[in-house]
Amino acid sequence: MVSLDDVDRAILEELRKDARSSMTAIAEAVHISRAGAHARIKRMTEAGVITGYTVRTDPVLLGHHASAYVTLAIEQATWQDVSARLRAIPEIEHMALVGGDFDVILLVRASDARDLRRIVLEDIQAIPSIRSTRTTLIFEDLTLV
Repeated sequence: MVSLDDVDRAILEELRKDARSSMTAIAEAVHISRAGAHARIKRMTEAGVITGYTVRTDPVLLGHHASAYVTLAIEQATWQDVSARLRAIPEIEHMALVGGDFDVILLVRASDARDLRRIVLEDIQAIPSIRSTRTTLIFEDLTLV
């Protein structure tokens, strides 16, 4: 387990805002040297705290006019198989195994309502160990970070 201090956390916050920020800009924002910022980012990457860099996109501008959270109840001890099958569905943007009233939550992006229906009823519900699904439509996405 790597120990993070306030400077490490500030660097991570800067990277969350804009992963393309230059090392100089990050160093200036957190009031350390460029070499210090570079060393800290390298340490956090090697320790697995930083696992990669990504880009945020607007789902509607990408043609995803229907989005939903889909919750699943699955049979006990089938998570490995279910997760492998769900990974093969390209419209699933995020998935998590959770505790509570359901077992899995998915973020699904589809071109329209008909496509969303196909994904849920034909792709997701076709997985044998899924006992039930519940779909909650997303009316508006808000990015907080």
